[in-house]
Amino acid sequence: MREIVLDTETTGLDPLRGDRLVEIGCVEIFNRMPTGQSFHRYFNPERLMPAEAFAVHGLSDAFLADKPFFHELVDEFLAFIGDSPLVIHNASFDISFINAELDRIKRAPIPRERLVDTLLLARRKHPGVSNRLDDLCSRYSIDNSHRTKHGALLDAELLAEVYVDLTGSRQSQLILASETTEIRIGIVGDVPRRQRTIPLLPRLTDIEREAHRAFVATLGDKPIWNEYQAAVAG
Repeated sequence: MREIVLDTETTGLDPLRGDRLVEIGCVEIFNRMPTGQSFHRYFNPERLMPAEAFAVHGLSDAFLADKPFFHELVDEFLAFIGDSPLVIHNASFDISFINAELDRIKRAPIPRERLVDTLLLARRKHPGVSNRLDDLCSRYSIDNSHRTKHGALLDAELLAEVYVDLTGSRQSQLILASETTEIRIGIVGDVPRRQRTIPLLPRLTDIEREAHRAFVATLGDKPIWNEYQAAVAG
């Protein structure tokens, strides 16, 4: 299953008070494994950067001055995430900023049903303790020593590693099949498995079957193939 691990950086804490998006970092994972594909862009927020926000991520007014506006890259961003679930730590925060930017340019919001909130997942798995990204990296022995400041792509890459441990996927990757449970905002439940409504048609023709029977007949009185057929039939 394709999922997108996503993180953002902003000018503040509340888009309803004029704070804006300045960075998006996305990492593509497939069956909980990074594919190497990513999306990373900076945006001109069209406002000055407060000192408090600059202290968190280090993105200055001068650095962001020549960066594109969100509306110039929105199609590229939406094309990358497609309709995949979005894995986000404290998802309500990031999606509120993304949807505020989408609303500003009259584009449809991203529905919250698509979100997998790793903060909710961590709180359920590790109740009563701090579950910040740095804490989770330490708990799962993930090297975050290069995270001197917040950065959307770096944080998305670290979160992708954390997500593997939070979901138990690091162990489940060693077996052919495993049951997984996801926590989405407001939704906890098993992921439904898709089944074909119409079975695939047989790919072997009668001529091919007859040719195979003739070949098996040349293998002697007790070919292993017959034992296999008997086991399957039983």
